[in-house]
Amino acid sequence: MLGQYRARDSILHRLPAGAKLVGLIVVVLIVAVPPPSLWNLGGGAALVVACFVGARLGLGELWRQILGIRWLIVVIVAVPMLFLPIPTVLATAARVVIVLLLAAGVTLTTRTTEILDAVQRALQPLRRFGVNPDRIGLMLALTIRTVPVIAGLAGELRDAQRARAGRLSVRAFVVPLLVQSLRHADDTADALAARGVE
Repeated sequence: MLGQYRARDSILHRLPAGAKLVGLIVVVLIVAVPPPSLWNLGGGAALVVACFVGARLGLGELWRQILGIRWLIVVIVAVPMLFLPIPTVLATAARVVIVLLLAAGVTLTTRTTEILDAVQRALQPLRRFGVNPDRIGLMLALTIRTVPVIAGLAGELRDAQRARAGRLSVRAFVVPLLVQSLRHADDTADALAARGVE
């Protein structure tokens, strides 16, 4: 989901990245903090649809984003259902899905560089307390860049498993993914060290 900017001509695309991030934080607090109700969950869902339609991304893009987090949805519903009442689990899952889709709406309408610049500007006042905004910006950039890389590795492993055995094996999927992810982290660390970044 992250780092997949879609160029369109819409009000959301033209809004400054800082305004969108502040708006996202406010909406997340409204959806996540009060007890779940039809008002905050229904309003959040309506806002998600309005965000994707208003940004000219379309309901097809919204569906693709939902499909992208389908396994996460399964996990956050299936595991807590063993210990918690079903209405509580479904309300929590709805909150998580709304927040993730709103965050996707921000990343789809905002270039990654604009998000990083906004975060670095917001952190500038903290420089006097020893916070290094440039280092935090670099950390965010690496995190945002790593998400699609890991997703790409997972897709390649799934395709390879289907080609070899025709069915998916959790053990044969997780271990190679972990090894390749760690190898990618080592390569990234070596590249940063070669450029003098500690």
